[in-house]
Amino acid sequence: MDTLGATVWTTGLSGSGKTTIARELANRIKDRGGKVEILDGDIVRTNLSKGLGFSKEDRDINIRRIGFVANLLSRNGVIAITAAISPYRAIRDEVRGNTDRFIEVYVNAPIEVCESRDVKGMYAKARAGEIKGFTGVDDPYEEPHNAEIVCNTATETVSESVDKIMAYLEKHGHIPAAVAVS
Repeated sequence: MDTLGATVWTTGLSGSGKTTIARELANRIKDRGGKVEILDGDIVRTNLSKGLGFSKEDRDINIRRIGFVANLLSRNGVIAITAAISPYRAIRDEVRGNTDRFIEVYVNAPIEVCESRDVKGMYAKARAGEIKGFTGVDDPYEEPHNAEIVCNTATETVSESVDKIMAYLEKHGHIPAAVAVS
């Protein structure tokens, strides 16, 4: 069976589990022989979007760049997994409109859970006023209205979240079916 590339766009608050899910998903896709690449928001910001700040305009530019690269990869048979907050619905929808085989995954976790996972202390700094424009604290996060997949990371394991995504990718021909072990 020929498989199709796709863009798996994970979105959610900082600390919701996007990168953790992306890494596990990438490992499982590789185990099935698939081509995969992770576009992590922090890494892209350092290497492709250096110099951009955190204004709405700069965030939108960063998301457009991630979307452009993801689409290049996916149209060449790669599963491009993004792990970026991408807080604004309109820019995510714009990227969706410019991307073949766009799969939005809402990595949903309450802000309290995200804060409890915050090893860098970013939420505490934002609440103390040391960081301005922090998504979920003093800058909005607009939840997706029609994500193909919702992962509730406060109540499901990483494995359960990744299982949902793998099932979707398999059903839609992006990865080969799992081989049953007898």
